[in-house]
Amino acid sequence: MQLLSSRLAHAERRLLASKPIIKSKPVINRGQPAARLQFSTSRQAQAPNQVYASVRNPDQFHTYQLLSSSSRTPLLTLWTTSWCSTCRVVAPLVRELVESGVGEAEGGVGYCTVEFDAPDVMAAGLGLTYMINSVPTLLSFDAGEAQVQTKVTDGRQLADRKFLEEWIKNEARRHGNRGGGGPGGGANLLGSLFGKLR
Repeated sequence: MQLLSSRLAHAERRLLASKPIIKSKPVINRGQPAARLQFSTSRQAQAPNQVYASVRNPDQFHTYQLLSSSSRTPLLTLWTTSWCSTCRVVAPLVRELVESGVGEAEGGVGYCTVEFDAPDVMAAGLGLTYMINSVPTLLSFDAGEAQVQTKVTDGRQLADRKFLEEWIKNEARRHGNRGGGGPGGGANLLGSLFGKLR
């Protein structure tokens, strides 16, 4: 214990010796109220986008979902395969848009590709779980839930820069609310579907 405290004291002396000491004038409060620190639990309106490594196993995928949920930002996933030529065009485009900040003003997003044909991904049945029946597929997750109503599988739409920009912005507006990012959201869609089943 004494060895540890002497090492800490030595490290502290080195740190103090390396930093220049700045002398300042004392601040005198002349009848003015003390400044108050403002604390807020609400999130900032603009959050930086996160780009994650490609998913090759279910644990990695679930980690990204948890990171997304905890930061209240949607996770955008692009499901690809090694043999898909359209995927090689779409993946760099989506990544470029996310890295350039599309959606940050709306709240930010996380993004990753999911290697659908990776052995661990296939063995875990992730594609079946999330109804991935073609590649490339762009699917958003909000608060851990797949947003299948906004899933995009059309290769022409996925190669359209303007369409992708609007789709990313719309998904970024979700902020962990699980309903659509735009007016009305996905909750109205589900309500109308279940209302028709009665």
